[in-house]
Amino acid sequence: MILIGTSVWIDYFNGRANKHTDKLDDLLSMELVIMGDIILADTLQGFRSNKDFKKAKELLGNLKCYVITNKTLAIQSAKNFRQMRKNGIAIRKTIDVLIGTFYIENDIQLLHIDRDFKPLEKLGLKSVFQ
Repeated sequence: MILIGTSVWIDYFNGRANKHTDKLDDLLSMELVIMGDIILADTLQGFRSNKDFKKAKELLGNLKCYVITNKTLAIQSAKNFRQMRKNGIAIRKTIDVLIGTFYIENDIQLLHIDRDFKPLEKLGLKSVFQ
């Protein structure tokens, strides 16, 4: 199972070809892709036209969707954020720490293009392209 970051979905739906979208194509054909609720919301909110929104919602809605956070993961996310800050690494968005912590705690790989996930690899985040 591999979770796909919003940045990769954005490139994918915008027709940008790169190693991440090529990998996503491969993973979709093998049915290894899962979705997270926060990533679903983040991806879908970016569509301007109703037609594109509905098409993406249909595709993404077919993926198994996980609830990203709860009280336990929220607390662990805060611990992870504090550990990174203590090590001199600033992660810009709380949402990325929440999502990254979900991956770490559930031993799920992440396909992403977001620089804020890279430091979380030191805490056990497994990126597809490390």
